[in-house]
Amino acid sequence: MSDIKRFAQAIALRISDEWSGKHDFPDDAKLLKSVLETLLENNPDQCMLLIGTGIIEENYLDSL
Repeated sequence: MSDIKRFAQAIALRISDEWSGKHDFPDDAKLLKSVLETLLENNPDQCMLLIGTGIIEENYLDSL
């Protein structure tokens, strides 16, 4: 699996997991994760821009 794919999956999981509506709309949280993964994987430069920000800390990806 490529680094970008792993990063995209981790970022999508993090964002969808922290979405305030995930408990009320679990199917929508799954959809959000799927859409984000696709968008981030298909836009590696944009994906990498998120790493090291308040959205996804750089050390969040250390375990990948």
